[in-house]
Amino acid sequence: MTVTLKDIAQRADVSLATVSRVLNYDKTLSVSDRTRKRVFTIAGELRYSKRKRQHIKALMRKNIAVIQWYSKTQEHDDLYYLAIRKGIEHQAQVCGFTTTSIFQNNLDQVGDDIDAVVAVGKFSPTQVQQLSRLSKQLVFVDDDQFAQGFSSVVTDFTFATNRVVDYFWRRGIQDIGMIYGQEWSTDQQVEIPNQRQQSFEQALQRHHAYHAEYVLAGDYTSQSGYLMMKRAIAMLGDRLPHAFFIANDPMAAGALKALQQADIAVPQRVKLFSFNNTTLAEYVYPEISSVNVETELMGKTAIDLLVSWFQDDRQAAQRIELGTTLVERESTK
Repeated sequence: MTVTLKDIAQRADVSLATVSRVLNYDKTLSVSDRTRKRVFTIAGELRYSKRKRQHIKALMRKNIAVIQWYSKTQEHDDLYYLAIRKGIEHQAQVCGFTTTSIFQNNLDQVGDDIDAVVAVGKFSPTQVQQLSRLSKQLVFVDDDQFAQGFSSVVTDFTFATNRVVDYFWRRGIQDIGMIYGQEWSTDQQVEIPNQRQQSFEQALQRHHAYHAEYVLAGDYTSQSGYLMMKRAIAMLGDRLPHAFFIANDPMAAGALKALQQADIAVPQRVKLFSFNNTTLAEYVYPEISSVNVETELMGKTAIDLLVSWFQDDRQAAQRIELGTTLVERESTK
């Protein structure tokens, strides 16, 4: 029976990419000597030959199309998707793949020489079908298409949102507001459900403390966060909630600016907790508490899924959900 890298990886309890790089004597790989020795030992026990290693190395020369639903400008305004793409590109380089980045879902720019597709963002059913025709090796990142039969790498929104609500609740804050973003697929066919907003509403309803007037919808930009907070200040006056959960860091930075302009002290009067934990959360004053999302790991995981497929294309679709952590900073202390 043919021995594959997957067989060695399972026995050695390491990733396929690690096995490939060890067996190809990649000196830039940061693993212990013990791990290297274990990989070579297992490869020997399984009679994995050099000729097979050369075959696998050739097999790994793949061209990956990275389809980003954002434009370049949008991507640089929202570092979340930029970090995912960087994770994809870094892991692809590690594995010997080349990547071609396509922005704003412009599928006309996809060449005929691609071996797989990583789709980053949110896509309508029509767009999903278009992407599936480009390659049978298709992974979605930040879009759960598992029910449609496609592998997906996503973030845990529900548990993270519950933890933020519990964070405030344990500190005696029961009037909690939210500012979130509304989005549509790039073909304008589908409004994207906001899992953070849905989880937030469910969490507060369990406490019998949900107030619809405390929840405002923008568009994920800093300017939108600023305008939504100004609206909340004008509309609610003294009833302004003592805490806000905000759906991403740019919106949180805009909301912070509106509060400061209104001489509303953060965190003394209003506490802010954001989502994504990009560098922006640390570049404002006070620094903003944020849910840390493993964005680069999301991109890396997508490439690892492709490596598995290139080794065994009979594998079933997988759904991988990555956990989050809360990062507490001055905006909630």
